[in-house]
Amino acid sequence: MEKIQFRKAKSDDLPRIIAMLADDILGAKREQNISPLPQSYVKAFQTIDSDPNQELMVVVLDGIVIGTFQLTFIQYLNYCGSSRMMIESVRISSEFRGRGLGEKVMQWTMNHARQRGVRMLQLTSDKQRPEAIKFYERLGFVASHEGFKLHFQ
Repeated sequence: MEKIQFRKAKSDDLPRIIAMLADDILGAKREQNISPLPQSYVKAFQTIDSDPNQELMVVVLDGIVIGTFQLTFIQYLNYCGSSRMMIESVRISSEFRGRGLGEKVMQWTMNHARQRGVRMLQLTSDKQRPEAIKFYERLGFVASHEGFKLHFQ
């Protein structure tokens, strides 16, 4: 069984993270996986890294970053003032997919949420990723709401 580690991302991890975000049909259209990385990624990393309610994480196997995800902790008034954890940008590097690592990532996030006293873990998945939707449903996530987005360009 493979031993994976989870740690907060460091600025040196940015090129690998962006490469993973760009490595699918949707990410290829919206990410700029070039060297040097655009400063917008560096600035975003600095903002995330300095925010105590955000954790940009990497998944490490044998010293190699093979996955990433971002957690955002959101305080609410509803549900008696509870908090939620939003998980975004879950990626496993394409050469490591199909080995059960995504499930290990999600189990880690669920345990992390419980340790932080979170009442609800929520995520979105693009409708153009039916395999990801099936994956989340298999883990017990329920498509309970309709989501809406408004993009500004």
